[in-house]
Amino acid sequence: MSIALIILAAGKGTRMKSDLPKVLHEIGGAPMLVHAMAAGRTLDPDHTVIVAGHEADAVAKAARAHDETVRIVLQEEQMGTAHAVAKARSELAGYDGDALVLYGDTPFIRPETLERMAEARRAHDVVVLGFEAADPGRYGRLVVADGALERIVEFKDATPHEAAINLCNSGVVMAPAPRLFDLIEQVGNDNAAGEYYLTDIVGLAREQGLSATAVTCDESETMGINSRTELSVAEAAFQARRRAEATENGVTLVAPDTVHFAHDTYLGRDCLIEQNVIFGPGVTIETGARIRAFSHLEGCHVARGAVVGPYARLRPGTELAEDTRIGNFVEVKQAQIGEGTKINHLSYVGDAEIGRDSNIGAGTITCNYDGVMKHETRIGDRVFIGSDTMLVAPVSVGDDAMTGSGSVITRDVAPGALAVGRARQVEKPGFARKLLDLLRARKAQRDKERG
Repeated sequence: MSIALIILAAGKGTRMKSDLPKVLHEIGGAPMLVHAMAAGRTLDPDHTVIVAGHEADAVAKAARAHDETVRIVLQEEQMGTAHAVAKARSELAGYDGDALVLYGDTPFIRPETLERMAEARRAHDVVVLGFEAADPGRYGRLVVADGALERIVEFKDATPHEAAINLCNSGVVMAPAPRLFDLIEQVGNDNAAGEYYLTDIVGLAREQGLSATAVTCDESETMGINSRTELSVAEAAFQARRRAEATENGVTLVAPDTVHFAHDTYLGRDCLIEQNVIFGPGVTIETGARIRAFSHLEGCHVARGAVVGPYARLRPGTELAEDTRIGNFVEVKQAQIGEGTKINHLSYVGDAEIGRDSNIGAGTITCNYDGVMKHETRIGDRVFIGSDTMLVAPVSVGDDAMTGSGSVITRDVAPGALAVGRARQVEKPGFARKLLDLLRARKAQRDKERG
């Protein structure tokens, strides 16, 4: 089945009290809009059309960062959902596949639910996604008779009998694209809000002898986000779902409620994640790795058997090979760390390449920035970097080499060599006592003058 996505993302979201468009507020480190795009992408759509309005350029930029092929259309004046969907017609001219309408502020619809809608479309002309609401509130109601969806009634226009229905409308609709746009052309705005409702297409379809049905899902999937409070609730729901998925897939979370996931975090089976670990976007952790407490990871890849933390930070571009060790208060950025290499204490390694089975001593820093440009440090296999070594890039240290503790390394070190770059120690007998006596006398005089 050929499918095109139409994602509505034109709203300003005034209740968010923000200059940022509502659909760009993040859940799990990604804009709500991206979550909706990801759900629809599982159907392998031929086209994705995003209907933007408020801050359209920002919405387009965020969408294209995740899918360069998306098409953007503008809804400058917001006159209802049918009016919004109609804006996509020009981008889908001549397309005879199905159209699926999604919402950029409804990020939790499961791919399995959309697949059930696609399956239902094989037997019906129009498919609507509904849910049984614990509190129907102001949702539109799905009016079903003899198993067929007859119409959708907006709460503002519902009779008391219709308002008592708890089968509610999510707004998600699937229909053949040409038919969807033809039905929308017939939608009027004779209602309490004076808007063009997409929901009216169901009644119009039935009047023309077309079939319509409702596929239902759990209410949690249809959560719309309109305020900061709802955004917080959505973030909590997202984290709970991802934690449950991780444990079901064979990951051990020592304290699940303290682990925070991004939208694209991947954890292999038999990983062990300790307390208070934060995953930013772009993290892959392979089988059997261990991430210890209070570590922060983003944009990195951790191979099998590696141990990270506690209190470690892995920044974008970090690649850890198998059985590496990244210890407490170590920061790694844009660096490839070879198999079996250890960076156990209080170090910064950035813009670097380190070979296998090397040991990076406590307090080591790769001095990668000269104030204008970044430079690379290369360290070979089986290298021992002494504690408190400053590696002033660009610089390389050959295989089996060593640096003396406290060294400042400014030139390449040959394989097998020992490099020591520090000033000769000078000792002045009794000078410490004399200096302290002098400083104490100065302090006493200053205190006396201040009264």
